[in-house]
Order: sequence, then C-alpha cells, then structure tokens
Amino acid sequence: MQPAFDVILFGATGFTGALVAEVLLARAAADGGRLRWAMAGRNAAKLVELRGRIGAPASVPLITADATDARALADLVRQAKVVITTVGPYQRHGEALITACATAGTDYVDLCGEPLWMAQTIPRLQAPTAASGARIVFSCGFDSIPFDLGVVFLQAEAQRRFGQPLQRVHGRVRRLKGGVSGGTAASLLATLAQTGRDPALARMMADPFALTPGFRGPVQPEGESARYDPLARSWTGPFIMATINTKNVHRTNALRGHPWGRDFAYDERLMLGDGAAGRRKALLLAATTRVQRALLGFGPTRALLGRLALPQPGQGPSRAQREAGRFDLLFIGQTVDGRTLRASVQGDRDPGYGATSKMITEAALCLADDLPRSATAGGVWTPGAAMGLALVRRLEAHAGLRFQIED
Repeated sequence: MQPAFDVILFGATGFTGALVAEVLLARAAADGGRLRWAMAGRNAAKLVELRGRIGAPASVPLITADATDARALADLVRQAKVVITTVGPYQRHGEALITACATAGTDYVDLCGEPLWMAQTIPRLQAPTAASGARIVFSCGFDSIPFDLGVVFLQAEAQRRFGQPLQRVHGRVRRLKGGVSGGTAASLLATLAQTGRDPALARMMADPFALTPGFRGPVQPEGESARYDPLARSWTGPFIMATINTKNVHRTNALRGHPWGRDFAYDERLMLGDGAAGRRKALLLAATTRVQRALLGFGPTRALLGRLALPQPGQGPSRAQREAGRFDLLFIGQTVDGRTLRASVQGDRDPGYGATSKMITEAALCLADDLPRSATAGGVWTPGAAMGLALVRRLEAHAGLRFQIED
C-alpha cells in the first residue's frame, strides 16, 4: 500500500526541526503542492503553534508521538516513504524510531554525529534492513554530507581524468562561519560522558575505521598536531568534526566495495594560513584542543558546561546569523603515481543550521524520488554510498551548495 506521505519530519518543534519544517514548506510550494509531508512530535500544542508560526497551511498534517513510544512510532513510520528525525542526542532518543523504520521498511535520515551510537547500531540493523528494504542513512547534515560527498565528487573526477582513484585525500576547511545549537551541544556532552566512563569507547572514538566492521585499513594521518600542508600551502590544525567525518568517508569507501583502494588515506584539518602567523595559530589551536579535551574528559567540567556555558536544547543562532554564515572546504587528492587533483565544496548559509536544514531535506527527497530500491538496497548507509552524485546534483540545485574542480 502506498504510504500517505512522502516525508514525515519527526522532532519538528525543536530548533533544527523547525528550520527543516520551513525548508519542507518552501520545497512543497516550489513543487506545486505535490510533495506530501507531515510534521510530528510529542507535543500537539507546540506542533499547532509551529505550523502557524512558519505560515504552513492548516492542511499540513500533525502527528503526535513520543520518542519512547514504540507502538506510536511503528504506526508513524508506516505512513511515510522517508522519516527525517532531528531528535537528538540519538543515543538517548533515537533507538525506538530507527528500529521502527528498519522493521517497517521505511527510509530514514538523521543528523547523527555520534559515532559510538552509530558503531553499535550498524551491526544490529543490518539484518532487519536487508529484509525490509529500509535505507537507514546517518549524518545527513554538515556532518558529514559536504565532506563525504566532497570526496565522492573528487574521486569521480579523478577516475574520469586519470582512470584511477586518488590514494590519499586531504580534507581542508578554508572557511567556516556559523553557530552551535543546544542539540549539538547535548550530543557532544552525551558522547563525552560515554567515553569518560569506558576506555574502550574512547579507543573506538579515536579509530577511523570504527564504522567499517570487518575491515581495517592502513594507519591514517594524525589530526591533533600543528602541521604545514604543502599541497594546501597552509599551516593546519585540528578540526573538531574530523572525528565523525573521517569515519563516514572510510565507511563510504567500504560500502562501495573500496573503489578508492583498500589503502586509501584521508584526514581533515583547519587551514590557518601560510607563514609565521599561520604557524602560531596552528600551534595555539593544537595546544588549546589538547587542553579542552582533557577538561571535557572530566565529569564535573562537563556538568558545569551543560548548566552554564553551552546553549540549551531549543536554542541556536538567529536567522541573521544563519544567513551570514558560510563554509568553504578544499579537497586535495593524489594518485599513487603522484598526480594531483583539487576540488571545493562551498555553502551559502551557516553550516550547522541554515545549510544543514536544506541538506537533510534534499537527502530525504533524494531517497524518496530519485533512488529506487533497485539502485540502493536496504541497509545502513552513508550519504555518499547511498546517494552519491545524485545528491550532489540536488544540493547544487536546491540547497545553496557548489561543488567545483579547482584546476
């Protein structure tokens, strides 16, 4: 039976969820009303308020369900082709929904940047998704779509030009301007709390192949120090999101059957400029990062940050801040025989929220409209492995992203 909706947005009344609702509303209007979508959450009154606040018509359906109510979620997911969920931290609030989707055969996209939960969930969902046909796709926001698809885009061009993949790719952040929401802060603190309790989880967090069960590639470049990158012609320092992005990139390579080689190497860093000034910035960032990680590993520090310093769930950057945000990523790859290729991925909004709300929407619509089950079977996927260049085209057309080869 055909589902009633193309997309159901779960967690619509949260900070990021409301942004996604605005994007879906605009996409439905541009689509001439053909997009069938609904908003869902645990509080009916807040859903009604949100529908009025964003200017959605009263005909947009509202579905009430709690993240812990397995029966209500099972009913919810049967009504959709794809479920978008912005309800994090996923390790605390995501289990019942993702299980319902995997069982029912409903496609699923989220904003998860929690590799410990992902590593635990992947093996558990492989069998049910293979049986039901559900496509489960983690990390459909700034972590990790621009990085994952940046490598896919660069490698596709390398195959076209050179007839072989790039054995190593440097992911470099040239520019990043944006804010942090309470949901992201809560996910960070939840992950840090887990690793603080269990040294084995801390080791998994540091493992670039934590999301490729059964495969371990070569030793990867370290990302903690200050280092000059001659290919980027810049001093570089640690990039906080590399922990999740590198894992997703390696999983994409594995899910595709290692088209980039089983010896593929990938790392991510912040570019901080050439010369003495860049070196000073890189050294300072590396030292500051070490201190921050030591402090965040201490339970009382995490608790204090949760109460005082970090934004609370439901909070985030203003519309003006989101629209003023930008990002510019550089990817530089080399073949085994030394040939080099460069590409950039640029976004015209705040990366974590303005751009992320559009990215996850296009990921959901790509699954719903562009990729039949014969093209991407049931399983637990990355954006790059599940959607690849089909999603690149959507992001360029509808999400303000630009993918370019830099000759």
